[in-house]
Amino acid sequence: MSEPHTKVQLSLSVPELEKMARHLRRHVVSMIATAGSGHPGGSLSAADIITALYFKTLRHNPQNPHWPDRDRFILSKGHAAPILYAALAECGYFPIEELSTLRQLGSRLQGHTDRNLTPGVEMSAGSLGQGLSVGIGIALAGSLDKCDYHVYVLLGDGECDEGQVWEAAMFATHHNVDNLTAIIDYNAIQLDGRVCDIMGLEPLTDKWRAFNWHVLEIDGHNMNQILEALKKARDFKGKPTVIVAHTIKGKGISFMENNVDFHGKAPSAQELETSLKELE
Repeated sequence: MSEPHTKVQLSLSVPELEKMARHLRRHVVSMIATAGSGHPGGSLSAADIITALYFKTLRHNPQNPHWPDRDRFILSKGHAAPILYAALAECGYFPIEELSTLRQLGSRLQGHTDRNLTPGVEMSAGSLGQGLSVGIGIALAGSLDKCDYHVYVLLGDGECDEGQVWEAAMFATHHNVDNLTAIIDYNAIQLDGRVCDIMGLEPLTDKWRAFNWHVLEIDGHNMNQILEALKKARDFKGKPTVIVAHTIKGKGISFMENNVDFHGKAPSAQELETSLKELE
């Protein structure tokens, strides 16, 4: 049963969103440094997208995480959990102080998302390539139940090497799943090298168009472009939308930007101090 009176949609202005994105990046490097392990590069590249979703676009209610009519966000690139945890904490799903427990035994904030542990998490992650399939299933269920929620799935570019992504892409358009938006965090670097050297994706937008998706291409760090694309995606009917968001791995921290070493390496104490100064 719908609960219209519980609907919450946070709505910051663009300058406030940009400030929040920097704030979330500070959380990311701090929690990963405290844990001594984690994935800063892909968390930082996705920070602006996550901010636009949680503080402007998504209909959600931190006081009622299981509200049936909430929009769903699926973090398919589950190793970027720190940026999602930072957003959830700032929204009020759990105390901000809990961010310092990242990856600790007994913590609700594990290295990959776990929907059974963390309030606000929609999918347990680990193996890459599965989030789009999960998102399609949730979107189809919403259509069958005549709900008006929208499903957003964030994928990594390296993750798009997975065959399951493309099987899901075919399925979504075959079934006209238009309450679904996929977002590609196209930062051009994966675990151990550049995407173009490991398994090139280009021409990526042409591939999605060939699979009959509605395709938008943006600068994934331009808040106005992100917001406009998210609105267009939600309004578009008849087929699912994919947003190819060009981003920078490690965005916001000079020595992490475009640096494959920081795909999955925690900053040292000195690097953390430098990072926090750069993000002021």
